[in-house]
Amino acid sequence: MVDVASALEYLHFGYAKPVVHCDLKPSNILLDEYMVARVSDFGIARFLDERNSVVHTKTLATLRYMAPEFALKGLVSTRIDVYGFGIILMETFSRMKTSDEIFKEDLTLKNWIEESVPNATI
Repeated sequence: MVDVASALEYLHFGYAKPVVHCDLKPSNILLDEYMVARVSDFGIARFLDERNSVVHTKTLATLRYMAPEFALKGLVSTRIDVYGFGIILMETFSRMKTSDEIFKEDLTLKNWIEESVPNATI
């Protein structure tokens, strides 16, 4: 997860124009022969404008890893990658997947963790 966090930090702060991946999910994280994580599939990635930290798009990403502001309004910012990374972290530490049978209708992985650990900060 440190490798993925480092990749996001590089994408968001390593260029003159920040790059937003827009579809961070486990299947877009590959491991090389040394077990170093690599972020892949930049098909819907966006560059942010120097004047604006948010842009609009009509492109959709994978629903379970998509930040609410991206899903509802098409707002692209570095925050949507951070949201996807948070969901991946929750999957990693809980050993649950957003696609598990338990998560139907109104119950999501995020809600399940909030209910399971009521005094934690999410």
